Amino acid sequence: MNELKAFHSPLALLAFALITVAPRAHAQSTDSAPAPQVRQISLDDALRSAESKSPDIAIAHAALTRAEGQRDKARSQFLPQLYGSAGYTRTLKSQFQGLSFGSDSSSTPACSTFSAAVDSSASDNARLGLLESALGCSAGGGGFGSLQNLGFGAANQWNLGLSLSQNLFTGGRITAQYRSANAARRSAAIGLTAAHAQLTLDVTQAYYDAELADQLVTIAAATLSQADTTLAQTKLSRQVGNAAEFDLLRAQVTRDNQVPVLIQRRSDRDVAYVRLKQLLHLKLTDSLQLTTSLEDSTAIPAGAVATLLGQAPDTATESRAPVRQASENVTAQKSALTVAHAERIPALSLTSAFGRVAYPTNVFPAWSQFRTNWTVGGSLTLPIFTGGNIRGDELIAAAGLEQARAQLQQTRELAELDALNALNRLRAARSQMDASRGTAQQASRAYDIATVRYREGISTQTELNDSRISLQQAEANRATASRDLQVARIRLALLRDLPLGTVSGQPAQSSASAATTTTTATPTTTQGSGATAGQSGGASPLPAGVPSQTPGTTP
Repeated sequence: MNELKAFHSPLALLAFALITVAPRAHAQSTDSAPAPQVRQISLDDALRSAESKSPDIAIAHAALTRAEGQRDKARSQFLPQLYGSAGYTRTLKSQFQGLSFGSDSSSTPACSTFSAAVDSSASDNARLGLLESALGCSAGGGGFGSLQNLGFGAANQWNLGLSLSQNLFTGGRITAQYRSANAARRSAAIGLTAAHAQLTLDVTQAYYDAELADQLVTIAAATLSQADTTLAQTKLSRQVGNAAEFDLLRAQVTRDNQVPVLIQRRSDRDVAYVRLKQLLHLKLTDSLQLTTSLEDSTAIPAGAVATLLGQAPDTATESRAPVRQASENVTAQKSALTVAHAERIPALSLTSAFGRVAYPTNVFPAWSQFRTNWTVGGSLTLPIFTGGNIRGDELIAAAGLEQARAQLQQTRELAELDALNALNRLRAARSQMDASRGTAQQASRAYDIATVRYREGISTQTELNDSRISLQQAEANRATASRDLQVARIRLALLRDLPLGTVSGQPAQSSASAATTTTTATPTTTQGSGATAGQSGGASPLPAGVPSQTPGTTP
């Protein structure tokens, strides 16, 4: 027994030490760690923060810069192209070094030339010697001179040059290329505007989703508190014999069923806040406090959003960003077809080359040792036989133009349907808001009356539960209607610059991503741009007992 006590004593001491030291160590580590930052942020603050750090905006800016560079490159073909060059060559071995003509002038004796009168009475040998002497004269003596002065075998060679080229006639090819580059630049500018509009909608929706999640957590917590109160009252009634065991069990089950609902609402809120932090590029450990209220959002919020909502929405089909980009794509494809046809037309260009060359004995020559070369010429290019290459380019360009026209027509039809969808969403959100405005107050009053009746024993628990479910549904519908109305307003205000929204289950088309192309501006599918207006980014946020209803859809 003593051995057992001796054995347990160290364990007891160790356990006591762990219990007392561990909390202190945890407290010290918690104190040393930086506390998460609490940020108070309004909707306008969120929009500014997201715009300054958005990768989508950066991509659209890069696409616009690329398109401007291609436009400048196409325009440069109208102007002369002037290039300068400078070169030096050191000859180590040359095939001309073994010739006597390449010997240095100092080693060749000076002699007279044929400029002097020849004595006709001289013998043939004398006259032949005079001729040989003249042929062997150096440069200084008036002979042929060293071939090094002409560059043959020269040890040092310097070459300074200018080259000029100018297109005179290209059959409209350069004009068409410039027109196509201009269309691509305008398409990229539209894409940048669309990226700003899409980001505004995404941030607004994420902000109001987080605000809605906060309110649904508050509703779920209040409902759980009400269930706790009912359970306490039922227990008291059971103790005094005024309630049956069935009523107590039912109250217990109702209260317990509300606990997972509150847990789910908190989980949905965490997801909504993470989505908002990602759009704002904030640390996930930071805590956000939203200052733009969602309560009965019939009034226009202040700030930049107020300016946006104060403008009349533009729902014209031809004003939509995807339609304008598709129209620019048609212009670019027409220019591509013109370029293909221009390949059959002769092209005329002017060229000129100006050069100064020197072959000094030393490494660095004097300016007087340079000689001038200057040429001017013209170039005419005419395709005679290309094996079907030009015909292939024409077919490709014609097919691209036909496809661009079909896509323009398709985009117009989708834009009309998308505008009608946006207007219907706004009307539905307003109707839902009007219907739910007074319902929540009435449901709250009915629940208060049902609580008093149940406490006084003149009503059943079924009546109380029905009143509680009605109150939950009314409050959730009011919060959801507020969120849907705000998002529908923003979406309609941004409709002109937004990509096409989801229609009939088809994915949205992005105008911003189309700006990344250079020769075509076809609307493409939006990836990862967030849910469209009126759609919730998480699970259905309604409490238990409320019919399932996705925010953004009419009941």
